Amino acid sequence: MNLEGRVALVTGASQGIGHACALHLAREGASVAVAARNQQKLDELAAAITASGGKAAAFQMDVADEEQIKVAIKSAIAHFGKVDILVNNAGITRDQLVMRMKRPDWDVVLNTNLTSAYLCIQNVIPSMLKQRWGRIINITSVFGRMGQAGQANYAASKAGLIGLTLAIAREVASRNITSNAIAPGFIETNMTASLGDDFKQNALKQIPLGRVGTPQDIASAVAFLASDEASYITGHVLNVNGGMLMG
Repeated sequence: MNLEGRVALVTGASQGIGHACALHLAREGASVAVAARNQQKLDELAAAITASGGKAAAFQMDVADEEQIKVAIKSAIAHFGKVDILVNNAGITRDQLVMRMKRPDWDVVLNTNLTSAYLCIQNVIPSMLKQRWGRIINITSVFGRMGQAGQANYAASKAGLIGLTLAIAREVASRNITSNAIAPGFIETNMTASLGDDFKQNALKQIPLGRVGTPQDIASAVAFLASDEASYITGHVLNVNGGMLMG
């Protein structure tokens, strides 16, 4: 999966899955634009990639802010000359039963998890069209396919991300641009670390492989979909969930 000469932009890169994706793509030879809200963590990540012989640059960006998305992506393209690979990974949760869910908690999750992906795609597409090559990879969730009590906003945003993935795949396939999604199951990250032990134990019982996933499990799938080896795959949702959801 040689990505030499490619430029990847990863959102939510300061920690968890995004952090792992940035490191893995850099190891495969891609230059990486890392984007998130935390400038210090981004700088540390970019420095780590550079120290190991890779190429990286940090771009502070809150994906809930359209203007910040435009500025960061414009800066990334100015710095690297293009963006070949977009990994829409940034996401949040604001869990609550739907009868108690406040409208701001609905709006911020939809804006951060779904609307931001549309905006990032819209801003990188001209670069991909110009070179007639591109990889759009959206990080959705198993709960976007099977639902989850207390996460109506999160599940809706991730289901919407799947629909966005399929629509974009049809729009840009003729230009040699693929659009795919990865649906992680239970992954050990800061987002899941705060969940109660009972929830974790119940979740583990639903995973046939008998373990929770790691950010590296997702990063490996991202690197594959970003590569030429996956050039005939588009409009696909790749489940990476240990068998939690099959079919």
